[in-house]
Amino acid sequence: MKFYNTMDKKKEEFVPIDPGEVKMYVCGPTVYNLIHIGNARPMIVFDTCRRYLEYKGYKVNYVSNFTDVDDKIIKKANEEGVSAEEISTRYIVECKKDMADMNVRPATTHPLATQEIDGMIALIRDLEKKGYAYNVNGTVYFRTRKDEGYGKLSHKNLDDLRSGFRDLKVSGEEEKEDPLDFVLWKPKKEGEPSWDSPWGPGRPGWHTECCVMAKKYLGSPTIDIHAGGEDLIFPHHENEIAQSEAENGVPFARYWLHNAFLNIDNRKMSKSLGNFKTVREIGEHYDLQVLRFFMLSAHYRSPLNFSAEIMESAKNSLERIRNAVDKLAFYAENAKAEELSEGEKAKLEEMKKYRAAFEAAMDDDLNTADAIAAIFDLVRFGNTEARDNASAAFAEAVKKEIVSLCDILGLIVENTGNDVDKALEEEIEKKIAERQACKKARDYAGADAIRDELAAKGIILEDTREGCKWHRA
Repeated sequence: MKFYNTMDKKKEEFVPIDPGEVKMYVCGPTVYNLIHIGNARPMIVFDTCRRYLEYKGYKVNYVSNFTDVDDKIIKKANEEGVSAEEISTRYIVECKKDMADMNVRPATTHPLATQEIDGMIALIRDLEKKGYAYNVNGTVYFRTRKDEGYGKLSHKNLDDLRSGFRDLKVSGEEEKEDPLDFVLWKPKKEGEPSWDSPWGPGRPGWHTECCVMAKKYLGSPTIDIHAGGEDLIFPHHENEIAQSEAENGVPFARYWLHNAFLNIDNRKMSKSLGNFKTVREIGEHYDLQVLRFFMLSAHYRSPLNFSAEIMESAKNSLERIRNAVDKLAFYAENAKAEELSEGEKAKLEEMKKYRAAFEAAMDDDLNTADAIAAIFDLVRFGNTEARDNASAAFAEAVKKEIVSLCDILGLIVENTGNDVDKALEEEIEKKIAERQACKKARDYAGADAIRDELAAKGIILEDTREGCKWHRA
């Protein structure tokens, strides 16, 4: 299994620090509003990475934080006249709901920045003692010139960056020793939450939070995988590395994984352009499994463009898989033969090539696009080989294989059988029975009306020799 490591700019064989175990940290959202579809991409991509690692037999300790103290949270709180804690608590609940609707599994631990302040203060004090941090009037900065490896993740020309910073000096920057020095602790301002510290009341800088939480909850100064969006490479992840490695003297992470940007109608998503879309808004128009399918339909390191047309295509593609599963379930329930024939046993051996192709794609830097292509090859196999003359065992085996591979990607393609589904099924079956009665009475207009009524609700009827079947549009 290989991952593209941003640090080394090449694909590398994945070898965890401890055999059979993976320590994985993914930067989570800042919780001041409903999450947008840009937030959703790393959530879905790295949830899928976790699922595949577990499929491969690894025990994964998956940590993803919530940044619950930040300028944006404070601004939102001041606008509403409530506390920053009330804002962050509200949107953590909403974020978890959206994650569940996208079938993103909860992390092993979801630490909150505000609950780890003591650890951050301890880190900053240690960096200060080692000469990596300095205090200017209650603001503590990291001394980047002391870190010889600074910039190794982003591969940026630091002299050019320093020159650029000098040209764009802003108020307060002149107190830094170097333009690239970044804030570890900032003093309290009126109306902001704060904590006591050796440098006075204040709060930690954003870059300090993740390296503290990763070490604490993954139990090691060196972790296997650190992941997030490519916008975090510099300065966030670069600054995490600087702090962690200055404190611990060992590499912070073995593999750095970053997903590419998401655009809206070929333009960068932003509120100013009026194309800012939340996951909740998408959920008003689509099953969020469609959003997940869309996110996985391209390689995670490729830029991804969101549009209504592409989402419709994703919806139709996902329905092709679901319809195949529905048909196979129908064949399994209504088959005349129960046991596999010799010919079917041979076909099941042939079917193994689709899982092999799926695994080969996923082993190659999580190539979910090719993995989905392997699933569609399996669907075509099922549509061709498992028809109305198939045995129950054969139809069920093909169905289970499709469902199993989709489950690794977090795609739900099988009827879940919950109360809502059962009520819907009962209603559809009742309508089908009414339609059959109309046809028997030669009331073809009535039969057509029932068919059209169901079609308007997204239910398509199909008359076969075994009776009337239905599937979602």
